[in-house]
Amino acid sequence: MQHISVVGSGTMGNGIAHTFAQFGFNVALIDTQSTALQRAIKTISNNLDRQVKKEILTAADKVSTLSRIVTYTNLNEGVKKADLVVEAATENESIKLDIFRELDRLCPEHTLLASNTSSISITEIASVTQRADRVIGMHFMNPVPVMKLVEVIKGYTTSVETTNTIITLSRKLDKVPVEVNDYPGFVANRILMPMINEAIYTLYEGVADVEAIDTVMKLGMAHPMGPLELADFIGLDVCLSILRVLYEGFGNPKYAPCPLLVKMVTAGKLGKKTGAGFYKY
Repeated sequence: MQHISVVGSGTMGNGIAHTFAQFGFNVALIDTQSTALQRAIKTISNNLDRQVKKEILTAADKVSTLSRIVTYTNLNEGVKKADLVVEAATENESIKLDIFRELDRLCPEHTLLASNTSSISITEIASVTQRADRVIGMHFMNPVPVMKLVEVIKGYTTSVETTNTIITLSRKLDKVPVEVNDYPGFVANRILMPMINEAIYTLYEGVADVEAIDTVMKLGMAHPMGPLELADFIGLDVCLSILRVLYEGFGNPKYAPCPLLVKMVTAGKLGKKTGAGFYKY
């Protein structure tokens, strides 16, 4: 497995492309917008500079890493040689299903299809393809070049061979793969999102202000980042989307998004990426 295609060049997509290329894989980075691809390459270059400064990589490593990434705006061209496609598009079920229908049609028969989804059912995604046994979740954490965890999510019909291949591949990226089953939110977000939601409720109900809530969790629970700051970093729209998947998937009111979160997303206060959320940036 040498040819990796990454669909989507946003924060997660460029991080995934960066990581595969750093570890010697040939990467096709695909996006519909050429300007987005240009931004992605600039981001990867800047992140590689940080690794060079920290002496994780050499200047020569940076050059060779960038040389292994080729950008495409045409999906067909970008997946022609793919041994594995990692989809990292917007966290929207209909968009992802459309992408996987196309990937199934365009990719070579042997190609494995992975989604970086943080909450959407892998079984549902696999159902729109003719290769459900070769569809899997590969949920990286942000920032991808730094964070060690990869949730490897098995759909209902994902084969043992596919699962083992992705676990082995994750280890080649110096990651720690954790195998989980396909239920709403998997493990990471099933635990994390209710905590973030409860922090938002704590603010909504006037128990304490933003800084106080985050300080309690950082100093009292040894979290490196408070839940409200983390929500800003993830994106409040993404948090809301995941909570809705949990709520609809389990039908349990404990996953119902806080009204304050809904209101902030409606107002366009999405966190760091828009310059304002619970904090200003």
